[in-house]
Amino acid sequence: MASKLNLLPSETQAGRNNARAENTSSHRRRTLHVLFIHHDAQAINSCLQELENGQFTVRSDFVLNQAQCEEQLRSQSYDVIVVEYPSPSCEGSQSLQLFRQSVQDTPLICLTSAPKRKALSELSTQGAFEYVELENIAQLSMAVRRVLNEKALRQELEEARTALQHSQSLYRALVDNPAYGVYRSNTEGKVLEVNRALATMLGYESTEQLLLANQESEVIPNLLVGTSFAARSAETRQVEPVEIEWKRKDGSALKARLSGRGIYDDHGNFAGHEIIAVDITGQRTLEDQLRHQASSDSLTGLANHRRLFEVLHAEICRSTRTGREFSLLLLDLDRLKTINDHFGHLTGDRALCRLAQILKDCCRSIDTAARHGGDEFALVLPETGWAAATLVASRICDLLGKDAEEPALSVSVGLASFPKDAGTIGTLLYAADKSLYDMKATQPRASGARQLA
Repeated sequence: MASKLNLLPSETQAGRNNARAENTSSHRRRTLHVLFIHHDAQAINSCLQELENGQFTVRSDFVLNQAQCEEQLRSQSYDVIVVEYPSPSCEGSQSLQLFRQSVQDTPLICLTSAPKRKALSELSTQGAFEYVELENIAQLSMAVRRVLNEKALRQELEEARTALQHSQSLYRALVDNPAYGVYRSNTEGKVLEVNRALATMLGYESTEQLLLANQESEVIPNLLVGTSFAARSAETRQVEPVEIEWKRKDGSALKARLSGRGIYDDHGNFAGHEIIAVDITGQRTLEDQLRHQASSDSLTGLANHRRLFEVLHAEICRSTRTGREFSLLLLDLDRLKTINDHFGHLTGDRALCRLAQILKDCCRSIDTAARHGGDEFALVLPETGWAAATLVASRICDLLGKDAEEPALSVSVGLASFPKDAGTIGTLLYAADKSLYDMKATQPRASGARQLA
């Protein structure tokens, strides 16, 4: 279990750290459609009460067994399914995993008693579902929030994957139908002849102009010098494709993919190479843009969910290999809904960007700041223990407190370290998330800060 991070938010006026309802993510403000598979009406009512306390607007149905659940799913879709475990229709790991498959992409939360906690904990680390103990029913809202965030992340990753597949298909079409530049060189690699397409590609008005410029400054480099054509076959003189960067006449960069073959004179003697050049500058630029878009948040410019998980995976591997710990900060921007309501969504977006800029300012080159979703942010701190990470969190709060721009901002912060608090990405995020909400629950109301207008 993660320790608590006892930090004061940068805003210290009475009421500014109150109202968990004001800090809820967007999915909390819409109607939550829940299906209960449970025989105990009292337990269902307790769940509904906790979800309402967590600022969810709930619409619910209930059934008694798995067969009724599958029948209900044919006509209705649900945001979350809450299932009693163990139950006559669902007991044992195999039965639970089969049930998980039957509900497909709908998030699943098991409502269980304490004696079954260990078995469920081992299964839930596989990412199939969440579980909440009946004696800790107050954690239900947090569990629902977590599974909804994870579902949104899976959808985002699938959309990014689809976009990349589409772009790759486009690239293949471009490569299959290019305007080819062609030139011939002698056995020493000196350029003897070029075609019009290559002259145009490099920004010259004619082939004669390109050849003259090449004699003066070697616009087309001799690929036999160095290692560019080291993969060519000594027998067939075939040249494996190689990418190279050229300079156009105006000085701009051009990336080209070159491939070629040997040419021979009338007597069968090797006479040089014929090289085909394809301009891939636009392709590489588009690939770079897609990579950036797929790994960054469009509003703040920080890393997105996908990049955050990649970084966490890499840090866990590194930490496991080297034995050096790292820390994760989760930050929740307080009162974003109130800011949106009082000042408008443009100001709300500006508030998110202000916090993002402060996170960038507090980052070292090896750190990664990410927008975790909605009003939540994350900061991955390699080679950083609990004490140092606490200082970083304090600095963020201090910088927010010194920001003169209105409205004033504050954050709630949760902290977890690997491997001290968790052993996987999921449990690390859970530990940091729990630390954050422990702080929200225990932080005293502060005074002395500016009020919203």
